[in-house]
Amino acid sequence: MLYQDGIPTEEDLAKVMPSAERMKKGAFAITECFQNIPCNPCMTACAKGALKVEPDINQRPKIDYDICNGCSACVSKCPGLAIFVVDMTAGDSALVRLPYEFLPVPAKGDMVTGLDREGKAVGTFPVESVVSGGKKNMTWVIGIRVPADLAMTVRAIRVGGEA
Repeated sequence: MLYQDGIPTEEDLAKVMPSAERMKKGAFAITECFQNIPCNPCMTACAKGALKVEPDINQRPKIDYDICNGCSACVSKCPGLAIFVVDMTAGDSALVRLPYEFLPVPAKGDMVTGLDREGKAVGTFPVESVVSGGKKNMTWVIGIRVPADLAMTVRAIRVGGEA
């Protein structure tokens, strides 16, 4: 249960997921932000205006999936590391882009261990992209290729070690 162990339930997740139809159209962001707190860096990072924190800054972010193109600009801006981008258009695999704030930073081509929301290893996956958050924002956006059935499961990575 979210407020006891920090792990969202299936019901919690269902509230923030796009429709199955939208998931097939291309990359999309997911905000796994479940508390009302004063925060809006994701909204200001979104050049397309797909993320809204309204009617006031204490609301949870909402994504307009008709506008969101999965660019990932919001991922490194979220101080709660609660935004992920998923692209499931490759068929049997998916690209998951997630925030990362540890050292060493993996490089493109490295293999990393994918972790679920509980921190349990679910497999070893290749890194496809590594994007810096910039000098003032040390949150990296790491893109990993996972089997399609794990696209909504993998939410963190571990560099080095075994799965």
